[in-house]
This record gives sequence, structure tokens and C-alpha cells, in this order.
Amino acid sequence: MAQRCWRWWHWSAWPRTRQPPAGSTLSSRQQFSTQEQTTQICVVGSGPAGFYTAQHLLKHHTRARVDIYEKQFVPFGLVRFGVAPDHPEVKSYGAEDNQALEIPGEELPGVFSARDFVGWYNGLPEKRELMPDLSCDTVVILGQGNVALDVARILLTPPEHLEKTDITEASLGVLRQSQVKTVWIVGRRGPLQVAFTIKELREMIQLPGTRPILDPADFLGLQDRIKEVPRPRKRLTELLLRTATEKPGVEEAAHQALASRAWGLRFFRSPQQVLPSPDGRRAAGIRLAITRLEGVGEAARAVPTGDMEDLPCGLVLSSVGYKSRPIDPSVPFDPKLGVIPNMEGRVVDVPGLYCSGWVKRGPTGVITTTMTDSFLTSQTLLQDLEAGLLPSGPRPGYSAIKALLSSRGVRPISFSDWEKLDAEEMSRGQGAGKPREKLLDPQEILRLLGR
Repeated sequence: MAQRCWRWWHWSAWPRTRQPPAGSTLSSRQQFSTQEQTTQICVVGSGPAGFYTAQHLLKHHTRARVDIYEKQFVPFGLVRFGVAPDHPEVKSYGAEDNQALEIPGEELPGVFSARDFVGWYNGLPEKRELMPDLSCDTVVILGQGNVALDVARILLTPPEHLEKTDITEASLGVLRQSQVKTVWIVGRRGPLQVAFTIKELREMIQLPGTRPILDPADFLGLQDRIKEVPRPRKRLTELLLRTATEKPGVEEAAHQALASRAWGLRFFRSPQQVLPSPDGRRAAGIRLAITRLEGVGEAARAVPTGDMEDLPCGLVLSSVGYKSRPIDPSVPFDPKLGVIPNMEGRVVDVPGLYCSGWVKRGPTGVITTTMTDSFLTSQTLLQDLEAGLLPSGPRPGYSAIKALLSSRGVRPISFSDWEKLDAEEMSRGQGAGKPREKLLDPQEILRLLGR
């Protein structure tokens, strides 16, 4: 596969952004316009954290030159590859790897990470050949966060409802042939500890052609315990309670009676083993340890009771968390936490190197969290620059990188190249009434650019 990178960014190519948080130490008037020397800044990664950091640097340092480098053929990271196609207004963020289950059978065919599955239907080139087998009746998703509900919703949504989204045509073809009738979403703890939000839950409850399966026994005594919890958690749990325990109205009962597909939440279950098919060639189920909670609220821990349960399925999707990868031996990395050790974005013991996003703080938060975090890293860098803590003197910037790439025979993809690809994708999508048809084949991408 050809190596590539791209530099510069287009102001209009990113959603509108906000001012830094109130109380920040660098005001909009404290800019560096009086400096005679251009400051060369390199940002590695063109996802949300990279773009927001670059935007803040350019806004507050008028003589800064920021180059953004990206390993993929196209920019925007998980804004492009991590967004559910039926949720174009919702941005999902992540890191470059997923948490392993670390249980026997995890390596069997038919076991995927939710991250890889999302990359497949969102057109991540390296996942285009994932080809999950959806000829089975039942899918188990391990984890009860928003990504788990996104995946369940895509699996159960009538394909015709996805035809006008930017889901890839190849993925849509597989979903049209799907035989999946039931999706179980499994969590180690209980209803009070789920990580998804009320919007995603409501969409699942209202999903056409499906019905929810919730065990009322999982909700015994919950009504009294939710009185003191924060309002968002209370509203979410109340919706779960109503769905599990209240008899549906006439219209809803008729809807559920006609439903050909179902989804359910299984609480107090911890994965122990992926069970193989009789010939040992693929996943055929999952063994779950039944748990109980020690402690209260979101801090409660799941501990095994000693009982087990086997749940038959033909596909297992793991959605138990994301983690970052180390990028180079010269950059410190904490493999346990999956972060670069840092102080307010300053990489420990490496002057001049900063980090932002999940590699800075771990896999938590949404777009506003990432934006604020990126602005804070930028502020830290600018404060260090103003205080004279960074190396002084001229730096070659991109010209040195360009020479290095040339010496290695690498032809980088520029932002103007991306704009050509962007126009091609939108043109292909227009004929089908879609926002775009994503380009998947690296060789086709290079041909379109005359490489």
C-alpha cells in the first residue's frame, strides 16, 4: 500500500467551533502577531483532536504555520469512519485500537470488535474486506454503551431506511441479505450502570419492525433507588423501567406483534468464553458468568455468583472499550492506561511535544469534551512558547518532511487532492440520492489522483 500524508487544512472543512472555556489563561487578545519569526507546528492525526488543536493555534498565533499529517488516504478520522450513517449529526470518537476480551475463543471467526464492524460499514479502507457473516439468527454485542447501540441499530434497521445515508454500498448489500433476527446487548452490571444515553435508547425502542426484550426482574426495587441519582441518569432509567414493566398501549402492542426482529438487554452477565461450533471453525455462542453488584451507583462492581449461562449466537461483537497505541519508542506511553503520560498536554520528559484527545486523557467524552481538551492543549503550547520554554531558532517545517518523503519515494496526498476525492465521492452518491459514496479501494484512489 502506498504511503501517504497530507498537509494544511481548509477552514471551511470543519464544523463551527467555540471560544476557549471561560477562565482560560490565554485570552483572544493575547496573540503572537508581534513575533517576527514564524513558528512551525506539526499536528499528527487529522481527527477531531488534531483539527481543533490546529484551529486554536492558528486563531491565537497569527504567525504560526501548522501542518497536519494523516496516515489514511483521507482526513477527519472517526468523524468520517466512526459516525453511524443514520446519525450524520452525531460524531463518535475513538482511539486506534480496541480493548481485547482476553477470553478463550476470542480468535474464532465470527468474533469482531465493534470498532472494526463500524469501520466496515463506514468505509474504512483497511476494514473493507471484513465481510461479517450475517446468515445467523442471533448476534451478541458485549458492552452497553452508545457504540453497542449504534451497531445493534444498524444490524436491525430495515435496509431501505439506510439507502439514502453515506453507508457504503458494499456494506448495504450485506445488510440486505442479513438473516439476523435477534440482537442481545450484554453488560456486566445493571440498569443503573449502562453507558448509553437516552437518545440512543429511545431510538432503539422506536426502531421500525423491532420489539425490545427486557426482564422485569432486573428492575426490582429500582424505582426507589433512582430518586437521588442525577437527572440524566434518572430519566434514562425511568425509560428503561417503563419499557420493561409497563404494558404497552394498543398501538404499541400492535406494532410489537408485527415485529419480525427483536433486541434485548442482558444485565449482570460477564463473558467467559466464546463457544465454538461443533467443527471448531467459528463462533456458535458465548458463555457468560452471572454476576451481582457490590457497592452502589456507578461505582458498583460486578462480582461472579458462580453460576453460568450459555447464549447461542452466530456473531459476537465486542464493544468493551477503546485504547490508543504507542506511536514510536521515543514517545512515552502508558500501556495500562493507554495514554501518553502528560501534564496538561505536555508530554512528560519530552520538551516541545504535546498530546491531545484520547491519547491524552483516555477513551472518554464526546465532541465538546474533545474540543475543550484540544483548546487546552493548544493554550499550554502557546503559554510555553510565550515563556520561552520551547527551542528557539528557525525550523525547516514541511520542507524537511517533503525532502525526507521524496528520498523514500513517498508521494503525499495533499488537501487539494482530498478535495478532488471529496468531489468524486459526492458525485457518485448524487446518482443514488446519497450524500456520498465513499471510496474504499486504495488503488482506485491513487488512480483517480493520477498516481
